[in-house]
Amino acid sequence: MFQFLRDHLRPTLALKLSSLVLGSTGLIFLLAFAYSDRIARGIVLKGVEQNTRNLASDTVHQIEAVLHAVEPLPRWLAGYAAAERPGLEDITRVLQDELRASPHIYGSAMAFAPGAGGGDGKPFAPYVYRRGGRFEFVDLGVGAYGYESQDWYLIPHVTGKASWSDPYYDEGGGEAMMCTYSVPFFRETGGRRVFAGVVTADVHLEHLVQIVSSIKLYRSGYAFLLSQNGQFVSHPDKNYVFKESIFSIAEETGDKQLREIGRDMVRGREGFVRGRSPNTGRMSWLYYAPVSASGWSVGILFPEDDILADLRSMNRVIFWIGSLGFALLLVAITVLSTSVTRPIRILARQTTEIARGNLDLQVPPVRSHDEVGDLSHSFENMRLALKEYVANLAATTAAKERIESELKIARNIQLSFLPKRFPPFPDKTEFDIHAELQAAREVGGDLYDFFLLDDHHLFFSIGDVAGKGVPAALFMAVSKTLMKGVAEQHLTPSQILAKVNHELFVDNDQMLFVTVFCAILDLRTGELQYSNAGHPPPLLFRRAQDVSWAELPPGIVLGITDDPDYETRTLTLGPQDTLLLYT
Repeated sequence: MFQFLRDHLRPTLALKLSSLVLGSTGLIFLLAFAYSDRIARGIVLKGVEQNTRNLASDTVHQIEAVLHAVEPLPRWLAGYAAAERPGLEDITRVLQDELRASPHIYGSAMAFAPGAGGGDGKPFAPYVYRRGGRFEFVDLGVGAYGYESQDWYLIPHVTGKASWSDPYYDEGGGEAMMCTYSVPFFRETGGRRVFAGVVTADVHLEHLVQIVSSIKLYRSGYAFLLSQNGQFVSHPDKNYVFKESIFSIAEETGDKQLREIGRDMVRGREGFVRGRSPNTGRMSWLYYAPVSASGWSVGILFPEDDILADLRSMNRVIFWIGSLGFALLLVAITVLSTSVTRPIRILARQTTEIARGNLDLQVPPVRSHDEVGDLSHSFENMRLALKEYVANLAATTAAKERIESELKIARNIQLSFLPKRFPPFPDKTEFDIHAELQAAREVGGDLYDFFLLDDHHLFFSIGDVAGKGVPAALFMAVSKTLMKGVAEQHLTPSQILAKVNHELFVDNDQMLFVTVFCAILDLRTGELQYSNAGHPPPLLFRRAQDVSWAELPPGIVLGITDDPDYETRTLTLGPQDTLLLYT
């Protein structure tokens, strides 16, 4: 009974074939759908970016047109104030003429440095501004206004250059939200060029805010304007304007990306980025561009849902059409696969042994030349391929084991180059020496050596070849051999390094290099002469338990240049002092 159920309820080849074809078709459809959606998104976003770039550029040009239109008149007035030394009546007349000539200018001042505007030395700053269709006059030097401490006066005074101020409310002056273009002027006094004051032109922010506020993008997109320090000058949410900055919003929401965007904007950079709106939390796109004339920045933000709404609607239609086609394909494949796979069941029973891993059992030949015959040949090819793969895998495993064995032998050979008997000089009681090597791989480039030059002098060294493996090991062996041969010529440590470096450099086509610290210890006095070629400094443990880094002379690694300079330095080791060298 159970056998009957297993035989008749198990997944049939027809079902598997249907699942495979439908799965493949569905996967292809989904991949094509996803690719099409991605390409369409890219095209839409590229178009949106270009449109937004053009819109932002047009907005920036409008703002800069206003700002540039303002700049010539205060520059001319600065030259006039520097050359003519006008009185109050002339200044008032000239300032009114300036306002008549430029409708964008809200107000203008000629603020003199103390003593430059009159003989009494009092602050003097005539200011003319618009109010209710007429001109108003006020002297900013009278009262508590304190123009000398205002940014529009102080910054050009300090820098000596014309500049735009950040937006501010001019309390006691124009009584309005404005930004100011300030131009310093100078006079010749005693053959010296002396600061005499500042001429200003104020722009009412209402006009600039209207330019930015007029931008409407998609259903809920909007534009905003930032000052040089990131403060909101214009924003749909009035609670932001002059009360918040992009950095305060970033801190409040914990949005690191918004903080980086704010830094880019105040630095005058341009960008098109994706992130979450701090207002709504919706995924949005932000394009920002600098207003180069003033150092401000314009940003245009719009939700991603708005720009992709039409695309998503189209995708829904495509999805339902594809689903209907998929259902029709399911019916057709089910009918077809059931009729085609009946003969395959016979072949399935004959190939069960192969499925169990018996690769030596040949599939009985099928004489038909239809799909069943092709399937039979494919099974036979698969059997042969699997058999060959298993044989290759066995050969590869054997080769790998052989290589590992050879590397172990190479490691033993490499270790045989290094001293490994401790204590190495049992009859020498003046010092103790010990060394240990733990390679990162089977073979590597770490090395050390020590030997007696004579009865009273011990030479020791430590080094590290760049890289790992066989090349580093060979270079290590050459370096150690050269070091020992040169050291036995009774040279100073710096001379030893120089000579070894020359020998390594001559035939160093692979541009390998090695760091080396070497030293010669006088066993009678404890005097240690040492030199260094790019190796880390040793640790010096004094008897009084003071630990310090040994001061190393400068020296480049061995093998990369022909004529380096090495220096020999000296220190004295006392009883119980320890010098620790390492790689």
